[in-house]
Amino acid sequence: VKSPTPGGIVDLNIPAGSQQGRKLRLKGRGLPAKPSGDLYISLQIALPPADSTEAKELYERMARELDFNPRQHLMRDIKQDDHIQARS
Repeated sequence: VKSPTPGGIVDLNIPAGSQQGRKLRLKGRGLPAKPSGDLYISLQIALPPADSTEAKELYERMARELDFNPRQHLMRDIKQDDHIQARS
């Protein structure tokens, strides 16, 4: 993935399984100084739009075949909050 930095465009290798909000450090790629600082990049995941029949079918197939619930952590957090409130 190409990304702009103060020193120009760099090619980033995004680790597999990276999630929204993960921070990557680019050592020595921050503001120019002696020595240059580090640049921190926060990942923002963007999916291509499903604006064609083929794209919609692909997304639907992925939803059927992949065991993935993007809201699973929310239920865990709610249960923990309920547990905390019950003890109060």
